[in-house]
Formats: sequence, C-alpha cells, structure tokens
Amino acid sequence: MNQRNYQKELDRLLTQIGEEGAFPRLLLHSCCAPCSSYVLEYLSRYFRITVFYYNPNIAPESEYVARAVEQERLIKTMSAGLPRPVSFICGEYRPEVYYEAVRGYEGEPEGGARCTECFRLRLMETARIAGERGFEYFTTTLSISPLKDADRLNRLGEEAGACYGVPFLNSDFKKKNGYKRSIELSREHGLYRQNYCGCVFSRKGPQRPGQENEAV
Repeated sequence: MNQRNYQKELDRLLTQIGEEGAFPRLLLHSCCAPCSSYVLEYLSRYFRITVFYYNPNIAPESEYVARAVEQERLIKTMSAGLPRPVSFICGEYRPEVYYEAVRGYEGEPEGGARCTECFRLRLMETARIAGERGFEYFTTTLSISPLKDADRLNRLGEEAGACYGVPFLNSDFKKKNGYKRSIELSREHGLYRQNYCGCVFSRKGPQRPGQENEAV
C-alpha cells in the first residue's frame, strides 16, 4: 500500500480554491505560535483563517497562558503582512479533559499511543467548533514538526471531520521547507520557543533526539 502524499493533495486543493477565488473559512488548530507562523503565511493566501488555540495537554497552566499570549501576539504582528485578517479563539484550559483522554496510557513512550489520544482529543474539539460555527475546513499546525507523523494526524483529522461534517484539510506542513521557514519566522518575530513538548509526561521523560525546542 502506497503512502499518501498529503502535500500533493493539499497542492491540488489549493489550486482549485485559488481558481475559484472564494477564500473559504478555515479553523486552524494551533499548538503554539512558532508552528503557526509558517502555516499562517502559507494558507492565508487561500483562506479566511481563525486560529484555535486548544491544548489542554499543556502543563502547568502558566505555560498554557504564555503560549496563548504569544500566539495572539504573533497574529497581531503578522497581520499587516498577510493577505487578509486572521481571527483568534483561545480554548478553555481544562487539563482534566486531557488526563481523562490519556488514562491508561501514562506509561507510553513519547510519540506512542498516549500522543495518539492527545491528538485525537484536540482534533475532535477543533472539528466540533468548526461544525458549530460554520467553517468550511479545519486543520492543525501539528504536522509541521519533524517529530510528528503526518499520516497519523491526517487520519485522525479525517475521522474528526467525519464526526462533525467538516472537511479536514490534509497537510504535511514540514514539506516545502515549512519547518525551516517556521524557525526563520520565529527568529524574525522574537517568538518564545518552549523547551519541552507540553504535557507533564514529555517534561519528565527522556526526550527523543532533536526534540529540544519542539512544539507540542
């Protein structure tokens, strides 16, 4: 079975959207400002974007707030250079929802089944909000990380979209030097780059090579 090329799928859809000139509404789940920087630059040419910061996995609460504030700051500083305005929704911080979602997976290694449940939780909530508020697409910035499995993220995104009747925008944002560009934009805007994934398990456990300064 051949692995899907999510970047090519996205390219085809963006070409179609560009030809139609409709600029559909996109709800973009964001894990942090650095990861969203390139995605905003890339997709704002085709969509009217609302960034949804929803990450109940992050601990402690002060870290959650710091990343949310930085996300909103980035949107304001980038707005002048983007084709159209970007809106922002800050999700409620409810870590108990995350701990319930990963119950029984606490001992899993980073990148394993616990992360799958964490991704599922955040994508399901994004799809729910997208459906309630009439967005035409939703997606996540998570695939920009070299440590995140785009196939798993897109599969979970499609499942969430099917539950709430909103198409998931398949992507692999690390392609086309997306991750490299996100680092450049982070430096340009002086963004805070966290030194652990976000959850208590990633902070306590051993990091994989290259995980330093990675986003959730």
